[in-house]
Amino acid sequence: MSDSRAWDMRVFLRVAALGSFSAAGREVGMTPSSTAKLVTRLEERLGVRLIERSTRRLRLTAEGELYRERAESLLGDLDAMEAEVAGGARSPTGTIRISVSVPFGRHCLLPLLPDFTRAYPEIRLDLTLTDEVVDLYAARTDVAFRAGRLSDSALLAVRLGDVRRRIVASPDYLERKGRPESAADLERHDCLGFNFRRAAAVWPLKSGGRLVDREIDTRIVANNGETVRHMALLGLGLARLAEYHIRPDLAAGRLVSVLDEVLVDREEIHAVYTGRERVPHRVRAFLDHMTPRMRACLQ
Repeated sequence: MSDSRAWDMRVFLRVAALGSFSAAGREVGMTPSSTAKLVTRLEERLGVRLIERSTRRLRLTAEGELYRERAESLLGDLDAMEAEVAGGARSPTGTIRISVSVPFGRHCLLPLLPDFTRAYPEIRLDLTLTDEVVDLYAARTDVAFRAGRLSDSALLAVRLGDVRRRIVASPDYLERKGRPESAADLERHDCLGFNFRRAAAVWPLKSGGRLVDREIDTRIVANNGETVRHMALLGLGLARLAEYHIRPDLAAGRLVSVLDEVLVDREEIHAVYTGRERVPHRVRAFLDHMTPRMRACLQ
């Protein structure tokens, strides 16, 4: 990237942030007219209008919003790279954007953040907790934690371990509805599930000596595991959840595991990250710090 293009981006970002050519110009040491001309030249080079001008205010167009988002990301990476080369390797800097499921984030990631932030005070964290699978490139995400089989992709991955899933219910629910003893018993039970696109209402169960993916009639569904856990605690039905997620509930008797001999269900957990020409030092520091600690969480 040439110096002039990087400068154009920085000036444009100040105009977008301040909503004024004059205010942005004062910040960067340019006159209002020079600032406006710079943005006009940028628009001409790109062949699109980035800013709608009026006598009262400036407003970004859709193309302007996209350019702002990409410019922020690109310049952030450039600044972080220069900091690393100039000595930042001893103290990595920059922002790490992380996507993690609600249960794994709450139980395995968040408890580790205090130690990480003390060890790396110059790193900023941008967390998104969602049980949806995100496209790392489209969402500008550096690291995502995923359960299950990984699809072939250009992403790099670190295996953190595997986790057992259990079918659980509250003691109150089992007292009212009875304890299921076989896969066939599930037909008379209320089952809880998920409503996101990748979720199939199918549980891998042994039946007649064979492992069968059994379709489950879910009465209530939600978009994250933490909500499903709370519904199980409230006695709304049977839920299939990761063991690390419900370990304290099982130990305290708030939830009871059923059909342990019938459910055959383990999933691998990976940290995935983009495989560019090089992994930013901040991302490598994050993975190196978190990997052994997360493996301990899954045991």
